[in-house]
Amino acid sequence: MAVTIKDVAKLANVAPSTVSRVIANNPRISEKTKQRVREAMDQLGYHPNFIARSLANQSTRVLGLVLPGSASTFSQNPFFPTVLRGLSEGAHEKQYALQMTTGQSEDEIYEGVVQMVQGGRVDGIILLYSKVEDKVMNYLKERNFPFVVVGKPYKFSEEITHVDNDNYRATKEVTEYLLELGHQCIGFIGGDLNLVVTVERLLGYEKALRDAGLSLKDEYIIHEEFLREGGREAINELMQLTHPPTALVVADDLMALGVLNTLDEMNISVPEDISIISFNNVLLAEMSRPPLTSVDINIFSLGNEAAKSLIQKVENPKEPIKRIIIPHEIVKRASCSNKSRTEA
Repeated sequence: MAVTIKDVAKLANVAPSTVSRVIANNPRISEKTKQRVREAMDQLGYHPNFIARSLANQSTRVLGLVLPGSASTFSQNPFFPTVLRGLSEGAHEKQYALQMTTGQSEDEIYEGVVQMVQGGRVDGIILLYSKVEDKVMNYLKERNFPFVVVGKPYKFSEEITHVDNDNYRATKEVTEYLLELGHQCIGFIGGDLNLVVTVERLLGYEKALRDAGLSLKDEYIIHEEFLREGGREAINELMQLTHPPTALVVADDLMALGVLNTLDEMNISVPEDISIISFNNVLLAEMSRPPLTSVDINIFSLGNEAAKSLIQKVENPKEPIKRIIIPHEIVKRASCSNKSRTEA
């Protein structure tokens, strides 16, 4: 015979309603009582019927995740497993599940989101990107459906809860770091210009150069996918210049790995011939040869805070709009050094 809430309540010596509140993690229940009820649940092997609870509450207890359109970027770039781990832990704390949607085109992604929302499959949605133009974000905003963005919305940022780094400031800081090392010919390898993170980082890079009294060189700025192949293509183009850069700001560690691999094939040494600083500080940054100086953007926290913020919006529609800025830190390793070769 299946174990019921009444069985748990009897063993824990509480009312059945108290067991229900413990399952819902109600803050009004003391931690001591929660612990006693959970021990009774474990002892009896009781598992809450979330489907029945969802039907009764008209809630799915599911959060929808909208992934970038490029399946290759999602599957290969270590940023996403880390941010998903943060999302998963944040959702699990409140006993929510995650449902992902992606597509090969923007239209497929949009249709997947519409099905999630209109089909009542999720209570809220997290966008794992922010684009300059995005009809998914416009759709969710127009319907007043609970959603949170990982990244800074290009429009209506004061009206949309989002979790982000200060990408402008971070890139300005890393460019200034390279300037302090004596570099003046500094290149920038960024991602898709329709992504707000790329725009913010490009602006920070440009601001640092202007503040240093240096002119911007369009040929030093390359945009590719956030993949190793993107880094390969970018550095191949940059090293064909008559006066290639002596230092690079690369917007992603995986791209930077492609840069390192290609420079090694060209017999160009890092950091003796060219210095490199990148973003994300995933494990491969530490394991690459040489280890990459990288900006730790606390990827786990981005996901964790996004999940928590969305659950707050779902459970309290009057929850105020929030802008959560996750701190960053430059982790200095062996890929940057003082300028050692003559610049033009």
